[in-house]
Amino acid sequence: MKVHIGANMVSKTMDDLVSLCKRRGFIFQSNEIYGGLQGLYDYGPLGVELKNNLKQAWWKSIIYDRDDVEGLDASILTGREVLKHSGHEDTFSDPLVDCRSCKNRFRSDQSADGKCPACGSDDLTKPRPFNLMFKTTVGPVDDGSNYAYLRPETAQQIFTNFKNVLDSTNKSIPFGVAQIGKAFRNEVTPGKFIFRVREFEQMELEFFVEPGQDEEWHKYWVESRYNWWIEQGIDKDRIQKLEVEKSDLSHYSKATVDIMYDFPHGLEELEGIANRTDFDLGSHTKNQEEYSISSSVMKNTKSTTKLGIQNLETKKWFIPYVIEPSAGVDRGVLALLNEAYREENVGENNTRIVLGLKPHLSPIKAAVIPLKRNNEELVNAAKEIKNDLQKLGLGRVILENSGNIGKSYRRHDEIGTPICITVDFETLENKTITIRDRDTMEQKRLDPQELNKFYEKIFD
Repeated sequence: MKVHIGANMVSKTMDDLVSLCKRRGFIFQSNEIYGGLQGLYDYGPLGVELKNNLKQAWWKSIIYDRDDVEGLDASILTGREVLKHSGHEDTFSDPLVDCRSCKNRFRSDQSADGKCPACGSDDLTKPRPFNLMFKTTVGPVDDGSNYAYLRPETAQQIFTNFKNVLDSTNKSIPFGVAQIGKAFRNEVTPGKFIFRVREFEQMELEFFVEPGQDEEWHKYWVESRYNWWIEQGIDKDRIQKLEVEKSDLSHYSKATVDIMYDFPHGLEELEGIANRTDFDLGSHTKNQEEYSISSSVMKNTKSTTKLGIQNLETKKWFIPYVIEPSAGVDRGVLALLNEAYREENVGENNTRIVLGLKPHLSPIKAAVIPLKRNNEELVNAAKEIKNDLQKLGLGRVILENSGNIGKSYRRHDEIGTPICITVDFETLENKTITIRDRDTMEQKRLDPQELNKFYEKIFD
């Protein structure tokens, strides 16, 4: 039976998303029972599934679907020399301002016309640099000399492992190294839910190319990443490409394009694609003077390895340029939640919340529901169907033994489950089951023998 769905009542406030995330087990405030810790969040049972599905989709598109990218999982603790020569130790900071009136502290770019964003006072301190990196002691003696950093980005360990990957895989230019992992930034003003946090995950690719081919590859990756987000379910009307003005570029960047998304709090960066030139490998290489490095780099006497490549035709050695698509996992989760969230009229004075996620991203791929709670025959039949579906390897399939079909349907609409399967007494008679579609609420009976093919079509 197909149920008529009335006009959508879309509500896209951050409060809507925060409420949904806590109520249904997507995301919780970290350390909540002690009042919470600002800028830190924990992913609950459904959140971790959504997050993992997003990462898996990225990993598949970047590595499995290509022959020119390898994966990496590098350490989080990062030696001082790495972040010194990358420039982070000296320059990775935000301009910090204090309001003398209300004692509020904020980044200088958050001040409108030189006034405090909290109280409107113009009695402000001068901006001063605030280093964003977390420092930690390494070893048993805390004498101030033995320390490392929690990495502020995943990129630097890719650069320091460039030669290792090159030698162990027999790759040749152009090729890339990709990594998904945690990064840490001591943000002055974390906020906007999981958009700006102190502990987050990045999906980052460093793609190495010959100088002269960098602009073409930069354009390629901008289009590739833009289209990928659309494939994940992002509406074209809420995503755009923004070329960063030359005056706002990092000193080493030749060009950067930000993929911007219309979050509940406004248009913000979802992913950045930068042409980083030869700065990164040039900064970390041994014997810098042997190469014609275009970027301005710090003198490096500590590196033990040459990070150049020889052109086999010209026999000339060069430092590869780097194209870097870098996306925040947490920002991606927030964008997908915002994009999928909708409220619908389904009858007089009756609404439902639906999370219209793409099936490959949905935390739960199917819910198998016995019509009557704890009925041994129905439950056993449901378990058999659940186990068969789970074997397809599409993701998590659950047995929902609640006994209330209506409430189960609404719950799974709200958490984004694309299909609900009801096992009833007719199932015991003729083996057929009821399939309910999340988006249309259409129900039809199906032979379980057809279920595998039916479900595979959804993920095609």
